[in-house]
Amino acid sequence: QVQVVESGGGLVQAGGSLRLSCTASGLTFDYPMGWFRQAPGQEREGVSCISRSGGSTYYADSAKGRFTISRDNAKNTVYLQMNSLKPDDTAMYYCAAARYRGSSNYTPTHSNEYIYWGQGTQVTVSS
Repeated sequence: QVQVVESGGGLVQAGGSLRLSCTASGLTFDYPMGWFRQAPGQEREGVSCISRSGGSTYYADSAKGRFTISRDNAKNTVYLQMNSLKPDDTAMYYCAAARYRGSSNYTPTHSNEYIYWGQGTQVTVSS
């Protein structure tokens, strides 16, 4: 049974930082991984994604320069370091594993390219 679990969310002031973690079990941890977020009334959007090797990454324009995605395949864990947080970053953050392994630099960026999802971790940024 595949299980994806996120942690690290919380309440922070604007300008603060959070480090989200995502651990996957029940599968070989060599798939592209992604972080997505969804605010109330909004569609789920890709925040950052990383190839299975960790050598290729994607960042939404809103995340560039502030967020950093990384992975530790030995620990079956992917991280999202979020700095300079803004109130607009407030959302439920989800971690997901891609449908296909692809090449070492394959980095899908859309939610419909991912099939295994965590339960989400809430990030709230106050002004």
